[in-house]
Amino acid sequence: MKTEDTAAPLRRRRQWGTEKDRATLPAVHARPSTRKLVLARVAIWLTVTMWILYVLTVLLTMFFAGEFDTTWRMIEGVSYIVVVTFLIFSALMYLLARYGALQRFRTHHRAARGELDRHFSLAHRPLTVLVPSYAEEPGVVRKTLWSAALQEYPEMRVVLLVDDNPFPSDRETRDKLNATRAVTAEIAYALNEPRERAADALAFFQTVRELPGIAQDTLPDLIEQYWSAIAWLRDFAAAETREDHVDDFFVEEILEGLADDLQSTAVALEMAAGEGTAPSTERVHELYRRLVWIFSAEITSFERKRYASLSHEANKAMNLNAYIGLLGGRFVEHSTPDGVMLRPAPGGAPADLEIPYSDFVLTLDADSLLLRDYCLRLVHFLEQPENANVAVTQTPYSSFRNAPTRIERLAGATTDVQHILHQGMTKYNATFWVGANAVIRMEALDDILEIESVDGIEVRRYVQDRTVIEDTESSVDLMLFGWKLVNYPERLSYSATPPDWGSLVVQRRRWANGGLLILPKMWRQMRDGRRQHKPLTFSEISLRMNYMASIAWASFGLIFLLVYPYDNRLVSPFILIGALPYFIAMASDLHYSGYKRTDIFRIYGFNLILLPVNLAGVLKSLQQGMTGRKIPFARTPKVKDRTSSPLLYVISPVVIIAYSAFVAWRSYSDGSWWTLAFSAFNAICATWAFLGNIGIRNGLVDTWIGLTDWMYVDVERPEPEAAVEDDAPDWRAMLHDGHAAPGTAGSTPERRTVAANPRLDLRSDLELRS
Repeated sequence: MKTEDTAAPLRRRRQWGTEKDRATLPAVHARPSTRKLVLARVAIWLTVTMWILYVLTVLLTMFFAGEFDTTWRMIEGVSYIVVVTFLIFSALMYLLARYGALQRFRTHHRAARGELDRHFSLAHRPLTVLVPSYAEEPGVVRKTLWSAALQEYPEMRVVLLVDDNPFPSDRETRDKLNATRAVTAEIAYALNEPRERAADALAFFQTVRELPGIAQDTLPDLIEQYWSAIAWLRDFAAAETREDHVDDFFVEEILEGLADDLQSTAVALEMAAGEGTAPSTERVHELYRRLVWIFSAEITSFERKRYASLSHEANKAMNLNAYIGLLGGRFVEHSTPDGVMLRPAPGGAPADLEIPYSDFVLTLDADSLLLRDYCLRLVHFLEQPENANVAVTQTPYSSFRNAPTRIERLAGATTDVQHILHQGMTKYNATFWVGANAVIRMEALDDILEIESVDGIEVRRYVQDRTVIEDTESSVDLMLFGWKLVNYPERLSYSATPPDWGSLVVQRRRWANGGLLILPKMWRQMRDGRRQHKPLTFSEISLRMNYMASIAWASFGLIFLLVYPYDNRLVSPFILIGALPYFIAMASDLHYSGYKRTDIFRIYGFNLILLPVNLAGVLKSLQQGMTGRKIPFARTPKVKDRTSSPLLYVISPVVIIAYSAFVAWRSYSDGSWWTLAFSAFNAICATWAFLGNIGIRNGLVDTWIGLTDWMYVDVERPEPEAAVEDDAPDWRAMLHDGHAAPGTAGSTPERRTVAANPRLDLRSDLELRS
């Protein structure tokens, strides 16, 4: 908790065209009407019907009329129908997932607060929250850890997995790392006061709970405890520095939201006291325990790169794997020339590091925030008997509202629409783990564990790191072992979206990379399902294929439509009518998520200028598939200043705009009116997207940087000279490694002569001592 007085911070200047309403959408989705469900179903059948009519009326008519009299004409016609079919298929999958989401929203019933309290008062299993962090801003990490620490869960550990170099030479980097390390101690210290107060009150109640009428007698104290917790939270919120919309969300939804929730309980208890009655003794006990749960999380940190016995591979998956592999273990630190090694502690011997086992693991990105009852509701869901085969449950994250930049607002709009689609995919058992946040059974992770030896060190892989979309591949691994994944149908988690074009390029290029590499695993799952008489449904197969490969075929398909001058007779009104349900449905979803229906045109242009980024990610997947070499994990920059983008992704949108305008002009000259309309629409939307999301000024700056960057060379700091001769062996390494193995290069070291010195005569020394 911050207590020092600070001057009012300067906020980022808001761009024109951004939203001003920062009201967060409700956690529980509105129940859709019967009319909305019927229209969603009609949209699916209309899309299918229009595609069939197009094939019958256009292609078959041209075929029988002899229009495909040459091989090239035949190739042109077939390629066009293939491109259109894949694009229509993606639109159909959108409509199908959306229909499934509406069905789930209609039938979802939220567990009552009292039910949650009773469930966890009887039995509970420990939960460990893992927050992987690399080069994050300390303020970003701090908010995430606080949102986890204030979760209402009985037994929880929050672990910050710092993945930075533990011994940086740069002073600025070292100061930033130390500030990040200090966050856990700050939170632990701040929680001491409310935790001790709540724990003392609970301990007193437990000593007198058997007395008759004790619930009525202790009601004033219980009310006082709740108001004390409320005051602590509100003071915390009032002292917080609010620099941007994420800070606003943290204060209003995490801190004030929890205070409001507790206040509703306190007011209800005051009403009971005013009526001269009280809840049952057991309910009073639960309410005391609830305060302890809120403030009793254990906060700590871990740095895998301090230990030479753990993998140092530079990706989030291995950061998670390193710690998960230590759960339930006791270790001693053993110093070697290669670094500090973690060894299992002998039974009964003291341990340098002891990590409790956890039945559930929550992975949480360092730029994500959880609402107060995320853990309670999701673990309650996993512990229901009918969900025993669910390995992962999550709430696909939503975006922070009131974004100050147009591109962050638009990226947030696509994120909120994707939230709906992910909810619908669960309806057809086609859920994928979204790595920003998820609660996972440790039992399921043990099933997909792979152990290998790398340079003599045991490496344990629970989450695969073969691709940069590790959560997607792990989803398929879990399904191969018969586990299910479920998206909990509420909005309980939020995550940051890129605020500028440069950081968005990094994120979307990573998202587009890896899906094609995972498809063979899905085919294996289909084969195993048939063998076990549990075949995958057509809807599940289609949604999974679309999720993993749609970026590839949509990108290539749009490029074909933009570049190649197809025969105007191949275009039909049936294509336009078949695409309308998709665009109308998305416009409706945008409005449902708090945006404008007209944002559909902004998103269309946004996707046009993202084409080169998506293609780059797809080509990286193909490169990895052919070479077998993993693509480095690129983290999305999270900095306050603007991230410059590579030259290619500034020039490419301009090329798309110019070429679309050229095709429109040529189509006008040729009288190809359908092509003219399509090209002109693309040119207008892409221009709108470029000006609104990249901007002429930023585009010129990034172009200049891209053209001149090669002129500058990073100056390497000279390494300090060694204190010993270059060829002098290290005695610690000699004792640790021993002599070279037979058959390997290496010479026997020469004997080192120690100068004669009477004080070094061990025998004489012993005689003198005796």
